[in-house]
Amino acid sequence: MKNKNLETLCDITTKVHARIQQDFKEINPMVGVNQKMREMGVPVDAVTIDCLKNGKRIILILHDQQPDMLSYQFTFKDKDPGEKFEHIQFNKLTENKLYGWIESYFQTSKPSPDNLDL
Repeated sequence: MKNKNLETLCDITTKVHARIQQDFKEINPMVGVNQKMREMGVPVDAVTIDCLKNGKRIILILHDQQPDMLSYQFTFKDKDPGEKFEHIQFNKLTENKLYGWIESYFQTSKPSPDNLDL
């Protein structure tokens, strides 16, 4: 892992994961880091956060060509992600924002995270 933003994203995710596990035993998210797209010539790193209880997934993408941006999508583990990703400045992803995304999306029964621009 040589991407500084990926290291920062993993640090944020690790801290948020611990907080979520402490505050919401029923969520118990699974976090994965994927750099395999690089093997296929796509210069991106991905972090997935899954809720096994309801099958929801949050995908976070760091693209080499846009190092200051974070792409993200609220989706489901058993479905391919859609083509449209939302984007925020990487430095705007705080622990509290990611915590809010996980808490809101994984605890709602709605299939669409309409109210997650925290």
